Order: sequence, then C-alpha cells, then structure tokens
Amino acid sequence: METPNGELPFRNRDLPLRERVADLLERLAIAEKIALLHQWQAAVPRLGLGAFRTGTEALHGVAWLGRATVFPQAIGLASTWNPDLVQAVGDVTGTEARGFHHKDPVAHGLNVWAPVVNPLRDPRWGRNEEGYSEDPLLTSVMGTAYAKGLRGDHPVYLKTAPTLKHFLGYNHETDRCATSSVMRARVLHEYEFPCFRGPIAADAAVAVMSSYNLVNGRPAHLTPYLEDHLRCWTGNEIAVVSDAWAPSNVAGLQNYHEDDVAGHAAMLRAGVDSFTDHDADPAATIASVTEALARGLITEEHVDRAVTRLLTLRMRLGEFDPPELNPYAVITEDVIDAPEHRVLALEAARQSIVLLKNDGLLPLDPRGSGKIAVIGTHADALFEDWYCGTFPYSVTPLDGIKQLHSGQTTFTEGIDRISLTTADGRFLAFSPEGEAVLEEHWSDGSAFDLFEWGQDAITLRCVLTGKYMAATREGALVTERDMPGGWDVLELFELVRVSDDVCLLRNTVLDKYVAAHQDGIRFADADCQAARWRLEVDRSGIAQAVAQAAAADVAIVVVGNDPHINGRETQDRVDLDLPPGQVDLIRAVRHVNPRTVLVVVSSYPYALVWEDEHVPAILWSSHGGQEFGRALAEVLFGEISPSGKLTQTWYRGVEALPDLLDYDIISSGGTYLYFEGDPLYAFGHGLSYTRFSYGPLAVSSQSVWQHDEFEVSVEVTNTGDRPGAEVVQLYGAQRDSRVAQPLRELLAFERVELAPGERQVVRFPLHGRDFWHWDVVSDRRVVETSVHELWAGSSSDRRARGEVLVIGEGIALRGPVIRAEGFDDYAGVTLVDETRERGTVVESTDAGGWILLGDVRADASVTRCRARVAGRAGDVEVRVGNDGARLCTFTVAQDRGRHDWREVSMPMTWGGGAHDLLIVFGEPGMRLASIEFDCQS
Repeated sequence: METPNGELPFRNRDLPLRERVADLLERLAIAEKIALLHQWQAAVPRLGLGAFRTGTEALHGVAWLGRATVFPQAIGLASTWNPDLVQAVGDVTGTEARGFHHKDPVAHGLNVWAPVVNPLRDPRWGRNEEGYSEDPLLTSVMGTAYAKGLRGDHPVYLKTAPTLKHFLGYNHETDRCATSSVMRARVLHEYEFPCFRGPIAADAAVAVMSSYNLVNGRPAHLTPYLEDHLRCWTGNEIAVVSDAWAPSNVAGLQNYHEDDVAGHAAMLRAGVDSFTDHDADPAATIASVTEALARGLITEEHVDRAVTRLLTLRMRLGEFDPPELNPYAVITEDVIDAPEHRVLALEAARQSIVLLKNDGLLPLDPRGSGKIAVIGTHADALFEDWYCGTFPYSVTPLDGIKQLHSGQTTFTEGIDRISLTTADGRFLAFSPEGEAVLEEHWSDGSAFDLFEWGQDAITLRCVLTGKYMAATREGALVTERDMPGGWDVLELFELVRVSDDVCLLRNTVLDKYVAAHQDGIRFADADCQAARWRLEVDRSGIAQAVAQAAAADVAIVVVGNDPHINGRETQDRVDLDLPPGQVDLIRAVRHVNPRTVLVVVSSYPYALVWEDEHVPAILWSSHGGQEFGRALAEVLFGEISPSGKLTQTWYRGVEALPDLLDYDIISSGGTYLYFEGDPLYAFGHGLSYTRFSYGPLAVSSQSVWQHDEFEVSVEVTNTGDRPGAEVVQLYGAQRDSRVAQPLRELLAFERVELAPGERQVVRFPLHGRDFWHWDVVSDRRVVETSVHELWAGSSSDRRARGEVLVIGEGIALRGPVIRAEGFDDYAGVTLVDETRERGTVVESTDAGGWILLGDVRADASVTRCRARVAGRAGDVEVRVGNDGARLCTFTVAQDRGRHDWREVSMPMTWGGGAHDLLIVFGEPGMRLASIEFDCQS
C-alpha cells in the first residue's frame, strides 16, 4: 500500500530496512526475482528499479576501468602493519569506485570484490600478491581495515559493498576447480575461518565470494559452512556471490550434480545468492533456476531468501533513496587520481618497503655517493598486475633516484639484445606498424631485448617499435602491447634449444611454433614444421651491467617478477627461485662492485640464500603502485627510514615446503606457526636505519581465568640517531596441551613512531579467552589450563619474555559415539563429503591408512562396536593406541556408493576406561562417518 504522499513503502526511508526490503520483494513477480539472481540484474521499470551489477574489482585501487590511483599490491599494503593506513587506502578506493559509478551506474557497480582474505599458507600460490599474510590475525585485521575503508563510515549508507574473496580454503591454482582443499576442524576454525570472521563480525564486509575449489570433497559453492558459520558471525544480511563461471563447474568440471539445474538448485539451498556465469548473459541462469522450481528442487522461499539479501545490499547502497540524502551519491569522476590520493599512494609505498639486510651500506648519501649505476629489468619500469588499475602516471625507481641523487647516474636493464635468423640468413623483424616480416639485412626492426622470467618463459621486446612480440589467435605475429598482459599472456614464448645457438620459438599459450616461409611468418603445430632460428647475441646485458657497475661507486640492482608471468591466477610457482638470468646479473654486478644494493620487487617471497650471504644490502617491496620509485629513492637515500615488516616466512628453498595441496598446516609444519626449520627471513622481519631496544615484558597478572582481562606491556626505545617507526609484535606459545599447538602465534601488534632517544610503553590488552583452540571432541572453542610463554619484539624471533598461567578447563574425553572426522592424528586418509548437502567423513587413500582418536572413554565394558560406512569393501581394525591390542575387526562386505551409508557392527571386548584408539583401514576408498560403542549395562 502506498503512503499518503503516494510513495511506495520500500522507498520510505523512515521504515526499518527489513520492512522496506520485504515490501519490495512482495511486489516482484517470480520471473523478476529469478532475473535478479544473475550478476547482471535486469531492471524492473514498472517499479522504477534500475539495472544492477555485482562485481567491481578493487583489490589495491579500482581495477579494469581505466586510469585510477594504483596503490601497492595487497601483500605490500599488509607489509605496512598499519591498519589505519590500509583503511585510508580502502576509503580512497571506495571514493574512486563511486566516481566511476557516476560515469556509468550499471557497468561500474558498487558491489566491489575486495579484499582477498585467504591466508597465504604457501608462497607458491599464484595469487600470493592478492592476500595479506600467512597469519590469520594479521589477515583479519588488514582485511577488516580495508573493508571498512571501502564501506565508509556513514550510519545508514554504504559507500561501496565490500565482498570478501574467496570462501574457502583457496590457496592454489593447480587444477583449482577440480581439487579439494582438505582441512580438518582445527585448521578450519583456527586458521581459515578467523580471516573471514573478523571483517564480517565488524560489519566491515557485507558480502562474500565463494571459491572455485572443493572443500573436503564438496564444491565450496555448496558448503554448509555458509549457513552454519559464515552467517552466524553477524546479525546483518551477508550476500554470497559466486566466482566467475563457477556455477557451471558444479555440473561441469566438478561433476558433482547431474546437470546445471540440479547444480544451481544446490547452490541456492546452500546459501549462494548471485550467479556470476556466462558473463553478461543471464539466460542460462534464469533457465536453470526456473527449471529447478518446476522440478521441485527448490521452492520460491529459496529464491526469496537470496533476493532479500541482494536487495538489502542495494538498499544499503542508497539506490532507492533520493540522492540528496546520501552523501556518497554526490561523488563524481573528478575524484579519480585526486592530488590527495597521490599523496596517500606515496605514503603507502613508503611504509610497505622492507629492509631485509643492511651491513651499513644504506642509507646512501644523495650528495656523497658519487656515481651510481642503476641496473635491472625493474629499474625503469612499473608492472601492472591482473587486478590493477591503469597507472595515471608512473615514477620508476630510476626516476626517483635521479630526482634525489645529485651525482651521475647511469642505467642499463642488464638484458641481452638478440636477433633471430633463418638458415638462409633472413632476419625475423617487425615493420614500424608492428607486422612480422623477414628481412635480408639487420635493422632495429630485427633487434629484440630478451627478458628471461624463469621456468623457460621469455618475452621479446622489439627495439624498433618498443613493444612486445605476441602471437594472435588468428595466427599472426605482432607487436602491440607496451607490457605483457591480459588473461592469456600471448607475449609469452619459450626458446626450445636445438643446439647452442639454434632454437625453436614456441608460443607457450597457443602451444604453436613460429615458422618461416618464403611468403612470410606463420605458426606451426608441430616442432618438425618450426623454423630453426639462429640466435645471435648482439649485445650482452651482463657485460653492459658489469661495465657500468665497475665504473660506479654504488650499484643498485632492481629485479623481480612480472605479475602476469609464471605465478599468477591459474598458475602456481614451482619453486622459490629468482629467474636464472637475474641471479647471474646480481652475481656479476656484486663481483665487480662490493657496494651493491639489491632491490627485489615481487608479488611473493624468493629464496635469496646466496644474495643474503654476499650482497650487503637487500630491500624488498611488492609492486608498489604509481609512486613506488619515489618512495624507494627516499628509502635508499635515507629521507625516511624503512619500516615495513614481512607478513610471510621467507624460506631457504622449496624443499622446506610441504606439498602445495597439503592444507593441514598442523601436521605438515606449514607457515611460521608450525615451521620447525631455520627460515631465511622470519615472519615479521624488517630492519630499520635506527635501532630499537626493548625493556622487560610486564604482565599485569601472573595467572588469569579464561574470562579475565589482563595487560601485557613493554617499553620500546629508539636508541639510534634518526627517527623511525617500529612494529612492536607480541607473540605467545602454549606450553602444555592435549593437542599440537603453534610454536609461535601473533597475539597483537602496534606500530609506533619514535624520535631519537624517545621511549614509549606499548600496552596490549588481552583476554583469557584469546588463548583458545578448537576442541574436536566438544566441537567448540576451549581454553585449556596452561602456562603461555609470551614475548615481544620486532619479529617472531623471541626477544623480551614473560609468561602467564591461563586457567581454563580440561578437555573432555570422547564418549561412546565418535565422529571419525574429529581425529587427533592420521596418515593415508583424507576428508570427504558425507552427503551432497552436509557432513564430513574420513576416506582411506591407502591400504593401511589410519586415524588416531585420543582419550576415548567407556564407562563400562564394551560389548559391541558399530560403524557407519560407505565406499569400498574391506576390513577395518580397531586397536588400542599405536601398538596396542586389536579390539575388533569389522568387515564391509561389498562396495557401496560414496553416499550410500549403512551400519555394520561386530562384537567387541574392551574393559572400558580411557585410551587412545587407532582405526586402521584395509583398503583405499573406504569411508567412515562414525563409530559407536555399546557398553554393558
């Protein structure tokens, strides 16, 4: 019913939000509601609803929409350890998103897909640059800060609607749509969930995107964790959007349901609200959901539930209110690349730079450093990544150094310039228009700068055009782009060596070879049809670099990765090594000039073992955005003291890492939490040009109950001769526990600015319940009674020490009914889906696979063991402890379907009491949901 002034209730701002959404929902026909479930939501003209689109990328600035302020990559923003700064960056990004929205309200939507809060479990992940940290607390804090900035601080309206990526267990690209991330309950609750819970509980994020992978055998888009956990962390509506094309994967690549109709229905039942599928065409989504209703796979209530969440998001953005009521509605495109945004980009770049090593070479004197040789592929270039905006301008390291250094500066990229000739002496060349030709004589059109990126990947830049050689899908060879890029990086080639100076040229994306014919250049499918190219080095990059470095007082080598090559979305790294050509360059320069500074600009950690031993000063930064070069120069010349800290462990080699798909950091010793080895650079590491001393750690109470508050404090003093910022980090470790506990765990941190001689007491308020872990027996958070070691310092390495006794509770013994997934230890098993909808069970992967169930209690003598089983036939043994007696063996007589559950039982004689039990599987493919013991009355 309309209000007296003719206004429909859903447009009445005085009504509660839920009532307004309910009124609008009631006015929509079922076909209109179904159409709203696609990413590109259709307009409803009869109600005055405009079209709406979910999904504007905004990871470190607004992406894909053209010129916008570009901040450091997310891993770089986190390296500031400064939530206030990260929130400010999110705020600017949200403001610019509003500016783009003003230009095109539909194409430039206000539902932004950021931040990425997947913990950085493994540094080989191709999308490492998109996350914040391997630590869940730091990830949660940074994700909350960025999302708060994106959403704004208005009590009614959202500036944008931040969407967390990607729920859940997504930290690999290798077969990402078909592989399962196996995570037992402790890993889920202690490591994965907290990264999402923080931003959602703070009402910073208002939406979540599901991930491509499966979780414990079930597509993440169908996980019951959406309803059972995610939506329990806040009282507000949380919208869930799918990842691109993922809805089609459920019945496609994942083969989890028989067709898209069943798959789409399952997604709606699980709690997904928006289908990002088939780009801007909603027809397939509408057809599948409509058919699902007709089949009875869903009800209209499922549709209403999803549409309610989507309309709530739109209403919070102010779409249905007069624009004069919404302060964000007046933002125009004039805000994009505003002067104050440039200032913030510079400050973010400054704080993100990490000083890994310094033997006294840094800082350089801008007036007294003499001649400086600036060398490397990254010295006069800024690299965009897939989720990056277009630079409005760029300050490269060379630009920044020249601006601050008053002496002579030389520069070379340190790469080879080559030419490629056929057997009959013709040169592969390009015309000024960028078309491939064969020439009889050498020219700038036949000269190429060769960039080596490791893993056999190269790019070739034509000297004449200044652009990179690329293949087209139509079979042409062209030079079109200033930098490699795009979803398919068609600029990527491999030199397939035939002999020392003869090679084939293969485009790695198309898997085709460059062939030379009398009438020009073509592509061949087979290597036998490919041209044999004689590769001539016209100019040695290393020789040029060595000459400049030898003649300089200081050499600055700037190297790193291209975010579009090797490690990137859809491609994990295979190792932690710098590209071999960059290694050779660094070693050659260091050999002729001991005053060498190494600057690594990368999306992820490298194993810089030789470099750490031989190069006197090493700096690291993520790709730092449009102002990176200015910020780097300020650090090099000491205008500011570096203050960034690593948010990931830097290992000495790939051999220190578990299998890429092993998500159980507890058993595998993954991340700084459980790693027992000697890292190259520890989590939290980062040096300064000044020195900080720590006083004794003070704990306000030596023992606290789990419901008590207490304080840990430490005095920090700048004992150096220049101002600087220190990130004071507080860690803890539980001394005694029934289960394996982290070796070290970040409890709190604070960034402080101190002048020379200044001291400050840094106080960390804590609570006894902060020392919880997830108990698989009671299926809840518990605090054990135990002493916790505490220490504070400038990294996770121990420094100022203390301890506190936290008085909690004892861990309950397991009762007569035990879920198999709640094991304490295991080998040769995995976790899989109990049904398509719910539940997690154990499946053996090897004959002899086992699970250990600790502290099983029977109050009386046990007479029978019952087991709920599915899968392959075979025997299952129940034993006491690792080497104890066999209590019983029950037999699964015939193979059953993976979801075809039945109960089997066997007589069993066990005197009761409390013991560890070992369950051993005789065959791979056996599934166990639970065991139960019948006790004598």
